[in-house]
Amino acid sequence: MGVVMKVRIPTCYDKPGTTQIVQLTQQVDSHISVILPTVHEVDLFRCFCPVFLHSQMLWELVLLGEPIVVMAPSPSESSETVLALVNCISPLKYFSDFRPYFTIHDSEFKEYTTRTQAPPSVILGVTNPFFAKTLQHWPHIIRIGDLKPAGEIPKQVKVKKLKNLKTLDSKPGVYTSYKPYLNRDEEIIKQLQKGVQQKRPSEAQSVILRRYFLELTQSFIIPLERYVASLMPLQKSISPWKSPPQLRQFLPEEFMKTLEKTGPQLTSRIKGDWIGLYRHFLKSPNFDGWFKTRRKEMTQKLEALHLEALCEEDLLLWIQKHTEVEIVDLVLKLKNKLLQADREHLPVKPDTMEKLRTHIDAIILALPEDLQGILLKTGMT
Repeated sequence: MGVVMKVRIPTCYDKPGTTQIVQLTQQVDSHISVILPTVHEVDLFRCFCPVFLHSQMLWELVLLGEPIVVMAPSPSESSETVLALVNCISPLKYFSDFRPYFTIHDSEFKEYTTRTQAPPSVILGVTNPFFAKTLQHWPHIIRIGDLKPAGEIPKQVKVKKLKNLKTLDSKPGVYTSYKPYLNRDEEIIKQLQKGVQQKRPSEAQSVILRRYFLELTQSFIIPLERYVASLMPLQKSISPWKSPPQLRQFLPEEFMKTLEKTGPQLTSRIKGDWIGLYRHFLKSPNFDGWFKTRRKEMTQKLEALHLEALCEEDLLLWIQKHTEVEIVDLVLKLKNKLLQADREHLPVKPDTMEKLRTHIDAIILALPEDLQGILLKTGMT
């Protein structure tokens, strides 16, 4: 339709919570009409506005990977609200599925509407009135009215029981029987209400809300980061001649004990049952995804430190004390290490890789010629 967009799709190597800005180059991009810096940085306050009294409870539901339905009047409002929910736990990545605009034609329609099993960990955005009936058994339903222009604020209502939700014409609000673990932060609500009275622009309100969510998530995640960092073996336990040591196991009860002295109370003014929230979170898909990512990063760090330890060794002195079979075995292991570092993007300094290549070449040259030929060939395949 004549509109050219330039978008940067996030990659698996992006750190959650960071936004890579799309660069605009005058020569090539003169015909581009719209630049989208990120695919899910929506107007947060406008999306939460109909239910902003319950922002903190919605943050808990998203954090815990609870099944949520957003019922909205249009696909754009349903999509924006779902993306705002996913975004509210940033920099933590939302690891469950989310469907900004779900219709009766989707292949999972039967699976999500069946009452024979509990709803999965998904956030659905819907507009079809039919869903008010078929998704009535879902535990958390957010009903959004028409999104108001900046400056207007919909009437805020208390959380309602699910049985009160009969049709898509039901009043806007949050329908759930969920009891939040944390006490509501009245400060942020006063701040946002004051902004509405003073006709503060929606963008400015979004910045306040985004910062609030960010601080809340960081207060929650810092104790976990601190505990997980303690699972890393000490650097002195890394020997170049042994396999890299394993990470210690994550023990939920051991982690819970750390919260007494180094819990979220150090960085957050919000009171409540933080322990209960952590216990619930440790069973959620978001914890599972976060911990797998952290474990992978730490394992790669151990592999990188192991490589560096190998590079610091005098390998030419080592080969003088060992048999040809052991030396060939070492060369093959070192070559595998190089391939692994490249394939897995290990956090290794370029000069470490160069040093290792030099070591390999020097060891091969110290071997008899027939072995040299074989080992040099294995490096090319």
